[in-house]
Amino acid sequence: MTTDERVQVLVVGAGLGGLSATLFLAQRGVRVLGISKHGGTSTHPRATGQHHRTMELLRTGGVADEVLQGSEGVDGLVIKVAESLRGPVLHTIVHDGEDPASALSPERPGLSGQEHVEPVLLDRARALGADVRFRTELTSFEQDGTGVTARLLDRTTGRSSTVRADYLVAADGAHSPVRQALGIERTGRGRLSSHIGIVFDADLDDVLAHDRFTLFYLRNPAFTGVFVASNTPRRNAMAVEYDPTRESPADYPPSRCAELLRVATGLPDLEPEIVETTTWEMAHWVSTRLRDGRVFLVGDAAKVTPPTGGLGGNTAIGDGFDIAWKLAAVLRGEAGPGLLDSYDAERGPYARLVADGSLNNYVRRMAPHLAGPDIPDPVDPHQLTLGYRCRSRAVLIDDDDPAPMEDPFQPSGRPGFRAPHVPLGDRSPADFFGDWTLITLDPAWRDAPVRVPELADPTGELARRFGIGARGASLLRPDGVVAWRTAEPPDDPAGAIRDVLARLLG
Repeated sequence: MTTDERVQVLVVGAGLGGLSATLFLAQRGVRVLGISKHGGTSTHPRATGQHHRTMELLRTGGVADEVLQGSEGVDGLVIKVAESLRGPVLHTIVHDGEDPASALSPERPGLSGQEHVEPVLLDRARALGADVRFRTELTSFEQDGTGVTARLLDRTTGRSSTVRADYLVAADGAHSPVRQALGIERTGRGRLSSHIGIVFDADLDDVLAHDRFTLFYLRNPAFTGVFVASNTPRRNAMAVEYDPTRESPADYPPSRCAELLRVATGLPDLEPEIVETTTWEMAHWVSTRLRDGRVFLVGDAAKVTPPTGGLGGNTAIGDGFDIAWKLAAVLRGEAGPGLLDSYDAERGPYARLVADGSLNNYVRRMAPHLAGPDIPDPVDPHQLTLGYRCRSRAVLIDDDDPAPMEDPFQPSGRPGFRAPHVPLGDRSPADFFGDWTLITLDPAWRDAPVRVPELADPTGELARRFGIGARGASLLRPDGVVAWRTAEPPDDPAGAIRDVLARLLG
């Protein structure tokens, strides 16, 4: 087969996961082509909200401030369970201003919707040299020992072409044709509910005067659904559950959608402008593996999680960052191919925790009739986002604690966990995320073959939280995870770091 084009990485899909992977690959000098069969980025305000960890990663990509512009002037997300926007509030899950995690990160969380974030990621990826093409579909692919050959279709011109890549990143959504073609199975509860998504324009300033950034779970006698405003003026979205065994999308013409919106908003005279209606399935699935040879699954291709908890989009961005720094290290000759095994080893268990925690949230918030012994236990959101422990050969764990998470309010600084947050004047350890960095107070480590910032610790907090004392060191990976640490310097500190990196990078 004749090859029309050669790239290092082909990213299939241009949602949050695909665009993140594309951006972070391009930032590291990788020749990357991103494609999407759709006409452009999302116009739907789904996947709203970015937690602290996501903002730390976006900061390394140079887009944190632009992402935050979508939620300027907002202190925090409010989540209410109510009959309608103006009707009885059954209970409030998250209150405005409640953010105990603010002490755990220098970054503040964002409340931007997907329709705001995706264009930011796209523009940055292209500015860094990535080639991103819309209306371009992957029609087939095959892999061998040295790369992946992909057949692409330009949906505008009808022209087919062939691309050869070293690796393929599949960010092609919940029904991922790439995952299906590889025969990768999924486990989980499966379909939970089907929804009609309604994007509409209407002036709701009065009814949302104090709820501009409130996520409503609606339990109305007429329907069960979710409502959220977007970052675009007058643009809002609602999803209502429907039973596909009794109804079809055709049963939801604009007139019926408008009536449902009147009930949901409590405005009987509302005349909404329906922008689009879509169908989507809320489900609980986790792929049994996230890698097949030279192909890697990210985002919804890796796991499908209920949106209750706001972790789907955040996890997709985390997947994109993780696979990007690891692929780049291998492609630049800084690591052996064994490093890529750590993607599945680390992100697979995390995907399961995210999906299970979100399922528990869904049952408690929207579907109490599903409660039972087969529903996973709740997962603490702070531990999940800031206290998860990575376990793979890319981390040199020095204890036998099997716990998958720890309390980030009491960080241990042990290998596998994200580096603890310690204020360092106008800096923080998170400022060094993005590159291999050695956190130490001892000048004996200055010649180590990684970044070694000069740090002061007048309160002793850094030495205590990192567990390195006055003479030890903690080695941070590009994702800010502690890869190795010691409390005492060896005879040859620089040589010791070279040996550690050789073990970590395969």
